[in-house]
Amino acid sequence: MHTIDINCDLGESYGAYKIGNDLAILKFISSANIACGFHAGDPGVIRKTIEAALNHNVAIGAHPGFPDIQGFGRRNMYLSDDELFDTILYQVSALKGITEALGGKLQHVKPHGAMYNMAAKDYHMAKTIARAVKKIDPSLFFYGLANSQMIQAAKDEGLTTVSETFADRRYTKEGLLVPRSQPDAVIHDSNQCIQQVLTMAKDQKVISADGHEITLKADTICLHGDNVQALELAKHITEALEKSDIHISAINNWSIGI
Repeated sequence: MHTIDINCDLGESYGAYKIGNDLAILKFISSANIACGFHAGDPGVIRKTIEAALNHNVAIGAHPGFPDIQGFGRRNMYLSDDELFDTILYQVSALKGITEALGGKLQHVKPHGAMYNMAAKDYHMAKTIARAVKKIDPSLFFYGLANSQMIQAAKDEGLTTVSETFADRRYTKEGLLVPRSQPDAVIHDSNQCIQQVLTMAKDQKVISADGHEITLKADTICLHGDNVQALELAKHITEALEKSDIHISAINNWSIGI
């Protein structure tokens, strides 16, 4: 039986503003990427999201982003190496500390938004992020876009990498994510999402927006918690994977190497 991890970006509410349907989605995923307060989330939201993940036996990951609440971390920022290193060190350390205080253990780190997309193409930037993660805990898994500079940089830093693909995002022919500024960058049709997930999970490939076939490694598949159809997609994708005899499990439960 093939095994795959399903992850979702959660804990992105802030103050009086609620984003996503975290409690419902936790029933259908195996790993949660929890916002660390810089692009979204606040101390109370972080604690409650960690508690909910622990109650659902969902593995916990830190989801650090640029200090950009107004732009939801989706605007490019050009930090110095020290600034980027410190930004990761601060956010991941906070998530790790809160998780442990609540009786859990941090499984992984996955950069967010613009930071993720920039590091996917920028080896030096990805190496700085990976170096900060390693400084905190070298046993943490590093989630990065499949075939990207993030995967290579994290491997070079000695971290265990997890190649990530996306259920609800379209790909360029280079294997990168179509920028959200372009039309149809996000897939809203559940049938299209399901087909893309099955192709990635079973065949280890994806069809780009312009029809190119891209070979990739799919260890984990991401759903975006802020997608208005996230809950519906999570249900249908889980059902489709189970029907295809693909087991959903967090990476830290896998009995085989990554």
